[in-house]
Amino acid sequence: MIKKLAFVILSCALVPVVGHSACSRANLTRCLDSACAVNISSNPAARCQYCGTADAGEPNDAGLRAVSVGTSAKYNISARDLKSAPTDPGERYVWASKKCISIVDGCTADDVSDVYDKLIEQSCTAAGISAQMAVLFENARKVKTESACKSEITACMVGEAKCTSKYSGCAEDADFDKYFSECSIASVGCDAYLSDIRSTLATARDRAIKNAEETLLAIVQSYRDARAKRLAAITKSCDDNSARDACITSVCNRSMPNKCDAAYPSEKSMATQLCKFYDIACSTLK
Repeated sequence: MIKKLAFVILSCALVPVVGHSACSRANLTRCLDSACAVNISSNPAARCQYCGTADAGEPNDAGLRAVSVGTSAKYNISARDLKSAPTDPGERYVWASKKCISIVDGCTADDVSDVYDKLIEQSCTAAGISAQMAVLFENARKVKTESACKSEITACMVGEAKCTSKYSGCAEDADFDKYFSECSIASVGCDAYLSDIRSTLATARDRAIKNAEETLLAIVQSYRDARAKRLAAITKSCDDNSARDACITSVCNRSMPNKCDAAYPSEKSMATQLCKFYDIACSTLK
């Protein structure tokens, strides 16, 4: 837009000034509007489309109805001349500027730039807003089924970068809300179902977290039970000396040449001393 306006100003600067009276910028604006603001009452983007940039889209100029200026057509470009006006917005602005400088006495290319560049910029802003609204309306028409929306948003929510399949990334409500907002915005056409989908996913999240907690508690409890059983068995073996006796029997069978036969009491005594640690260990449990 700025480059195009710079081109316009440079082009207009080459146009000779007619007359030396003060420029009536109101009349200059009326003149430029007659070429650049066709049907502006129904199309706020007209100035941008006719004399700004082709990026603003094609103007709806059915019948090329003249702009209403509230005064006589003295300062308007004639309908006959408008028929030969360029269709390219930049070229049309240059063409209209030349015409209006010749129609409105005392005006120069600087006057054209001063009074009209800002109006074109405002119109281009309106054109951009119109384009954005058109996209929004188009997206609104792309309504999906509830099933499709639920599948799409769920797939987004359980991604590894968001909640994960076990919802471990959404244990906190703030994280769940943030990710649901991101996923619902990305799923165009699902607005009508968002409340129900959020409720369903929140229930699934709560169930997954509860199941994970219950599973963890079950694992912890199983270790506690196993430790309790081992402790009970050790306590019993201390009470009846079965653990120490088993140790002595094992040492005799593995390490003593005569297997602690009654004829060799020294072997039994040595084995008993080697298993003395059981007595020490059991004393700490009592």
